[in-house]
Amino acid sequence: MNEPVHIQPALQWRLGARASEAITRAVPEETAVGISYDSEPYAVLMATPQDVADLALGFTVSERIAAADEVLDIRVSEHDEGLVADVLLSRAGAQAASARRRRNMEGRSSCGLCGVQSPEDALRALPVLPSGLAVRRQAIQAALTAMEPLQSLGAATRATHAAAWADTDGKVLLIREDVGRHNALDKLIGAALKAGLDPTRAFVVVTSRCSYEMVEKTVLAGVSLLVAISAPTAMAIRKAEGANLTLIALARADGHAIFTGAERVLDPVAEGAAA
Repeated sequence: MNEPVHIQPALQWRLGARASEAITRAVPEETAVGISYDSEPYAVLMATPQDVADLALGFTVSERIAAADEVLDIRVSEHDEGLVADVLLSRAGAQAASARRRRNMEGRSSCGLCGVQSPEDALRALPVLPSGLAVRRQAIQAALTAMEPLQSLGAATRATHAAAWADTDGKVLLIREDVGRHNALDKLIGAALKAGLDPTRAFVVVTSRCSYEMVEKTVLAGVSLLVAISAPTAMAIRKAEGANLTLIALARADGHAIFTGAERVLDPVAEGAAA
């Protein structure tokens, strides 16, 4: 159950065919991943069963449970029902976590807010990001191009999302995949924290629509520029503006659209014309 990919039989029918054809198809697994803090259950996510420790660390930081330096260890164990990631916190982290919002139901792969108990919890104010980052348009396009061959799970199944960590030249340093877009981003954040990567010298690319939770997780990771392949929501744009996040969406091989924070994106053609 905890293998990330399974080969399943199916009957495929195509328009104009006389009969169905027996085929096999690679499909991604969804596994219940329990997140606990010092052995106390906190939330259950439906996720792809790989990079679970990264998921737990990224979730802890992006959900404001505790800071990365308050996490002492993450122990992943296998159970009949799925996996459990037990996050061991420092005394200060445990005290802070006890005051955080509680979730009371499972988090589904398509939802980043299941179990949140009030609108106030869902719409908390975000910190304001510094303005120092500058990225050329070509770097954004380079990262988009580089992501495609790195998505091994997506290539096998065509059923997963990916999130990538790119440097200011557009080089992809890390990539994580999952059936859930929130999970993919949390895995990426956790992996970047473990690797000690500098969030002020990086941008994030996601292969999904950009709802406001994706903005929130990116801001809380300390990254100032988010690129999404699909469209943003109106709330995502408002949250990005308030946090001083550069939000780029509709990012494809032939270009992209900047919705907030255009001053961080450098255009060599415009610079040459101005000179």
